[in-house]
Amino acid sequence: MNNLSQKKILLIICGGISAYKSLELIRLLKKQNVEIKTILTNSAKEFITTLSISSLSKGKVYDDLFNVKNETEMDHISLSRWADLILVAPITANTISKLSTGSSDDLASTVILASDKDIFLAPAMNVRMWEHPSTKENLKKLKSYGYKIIGPEIGDMACGEFGEGKMTEPKDIFQIIETYFGDLNKNKKLKALVTAGPTNEYIDPVRFITNKSSGKQGYALAKSLMKKGFQTTSISGPTNLQIDDNINLIKVETADEMFKATQESLPVDVAIFSATVADFKVKEKKNEKIKKNNNLNLELEKNVDILNYVSKHNSLRPKLVIGFAAETNDIPENAQKKLTEKNCDWIVANDVSNSFIGFNSDFNEVSIFYKNKKTKNEKLTMKKKTEISEEITDRIINQLN
Repeated sequence: MNNLSQKKILLIICGGISAYKSLELIRLLKKQNVEIKTILTNSAKEFITTLSISSLSKGKVYDDLFNVKNETEMDHISLSRWADLILVAPITANTISKLSTGSSDDLASTVILASDKDIFLAPAMNVRMWEHPSTKENLKKLKSYGYKIIGPEIGDMACGEFGEGKMTEPKDIFQIIETYFGDLNKNKKLKALVTAGPTNEYIDPVRFITNKSSGKQGYALAKSLMKKGFQTTSISGPTNLQIDDNINLIKVETADEMFKATQESLPVDVAIFSATVADFKVKEKKNEKIKKNNNLNLELEKNVDILNYVSKHNSLRPKLVIGFAAETNDIPENAQKKLTEKNCDWIVANDVSNSFIGFNSDFNEVSIFYKNKKTKNEKLTMKKKTEISEEITDRIINQLN
């Protein structure tokens, strides 16, 4: 099966002696019927010509951010939307630095900044430049943004030195890209359900009981699964977050609405319950606003336990059920107890009393507790919620496949 046929790849070539290798990469991709468009930076034109690229790629080569002929197309937007994947090979220390700061002073960096697609970077530079602390720090930042780094390799360099910094060989880059699309095709058969955010339990038409959940971790998980090829549905309580158009978003407010939407979204292969569903609701919601008086007594009743319902469902239980536990103390004990009582496969627990990784933070630190005792419980140290999501998604794929 050709996993690359008719895929659209935007190749960005930066200025470096390794730029010539991009021609071989283009040749390999074209043999698999890949549609290629290319951006050539100004410095790259010192090493490779537009004619040689267009002759091999049979596609257009772009180099100017502001081109009168293409002004109506807004190249930096149209190119970022057109591509299934962006590959920068080679990428120089200078471009790495620009991307890490969000600089966008040319077409290449502007397209990358405007893109929501997966971006692969194949660095190539002198060994001393590669080993410089600023390069390492910039790459660390780019990884946290979700960029995929390919290489570099160790070997002899054009400058006469030996060490790490050689661009990965075209055939190996090709293999990585082919594997990426192969995994996407395989995962397209899988369905994922992710709940996210808080719920609102109404007291009267203007007041409700809720919690501090932002939905950030759930939204990041849904996006990560979608980007890995899953047919993804997200059932979200009230948030101000935006979600990718390729995710089926179902907006709800109350726990009862989330429960109903969950029932209607089954069956799926994996269900992740990251929403912070209110444990209780008002037994008798008032139809009119309650007037202020000295005392207000509310009788509460338990909400339906959505995680428990899905985990113990005989016919519609997903292959993998993952619950979240937002804890403030005794995290291992509480997580293990929830894992057993809810009959789920994993519990992902975090300490919401820590403001650095709490509800509204962009960072998280979680521990994963597994039902299968052969799998060792593990801790994912503090990093961006997007990174946490990618690590969880990788573990999901490994288990389902």
